[in-house]
Amino acid sequence: MRIGILGGTGPAGSALAARLASIGYESVIGSRSKYRAMEARDGMVQRWPDIEPLLSYGDNAAAADCDVVVIATPWDSAATTAQENEDALVGKVVVSMANALVRVGHEFQPLVPPRGSVAAHVQAAVPRARVVAAFHHLPATELGHLGEPIESDVLICGDDAEAVRTISEVVGKIPGCRPLDAGELSNATAIEAFTAVLLQLNVRYKTRVAPKLTGIKRDPRALQA
Repeated sequence: MRIGILGGTGPAGSALAARLASIGYESVIGSRSKYRAMEARDGMVQRWPDIEPLLSYGDNAAAADCDVVVIATPWDSAATTAQENEDALVGKVVVSMANALVRVGHEFQPLVPPRGSVAAHVQAAVPRARVVAAFHHLPATELGHLGEPIESDVLICGDDAEAVRTISEVVGKIPGCRPLDAGELSNATAIEAFTAVLLQLNVRYKTRVAPKLTGIKRDPRALQA
């Protein structure tokens, strides 16, 4: 499986691409400028030489040509970027990981994008793609520490059950991460908004938090059950 990251030159996008390469997936860092993508890719390879065979770069069109596509742009350009690559995304699993937030003074507050969430806005922009919301709460810094596990649950929601299973399998291979099926894409509204709470905790306690939920007894990777 090849996984492309649209707008993958930012901290979260490039770190996710590198992390995916470290667990065996061919990953492509995409950008409007392939030269920016090249710089991001070279920076990650310099830190982690072992991922070089599986981590490549290109423009967003090259990333959109992959089997699975992640949109890692800022939230206000996620739907536009998806729409610009609409033909390449038909039938594919497309992951929305952006959070619509604004900082007001010392606090973070969630915004309400069109259709209630960034993920729903992306789905409306590319209706023939299978949009899944995931990766919202993984700290970018920890994603980029490839030698260390990330102790976090990853809430995944979408209207296509097979697409949710596909992303759950990917998440389940990231050391320390546990994928949780959080229901239909409408739940992305709450998942995205909760990021404001986590960032506020980071500020207050000078740390980087990640969610871990209790009470789930069965293996959440067995989503077919």
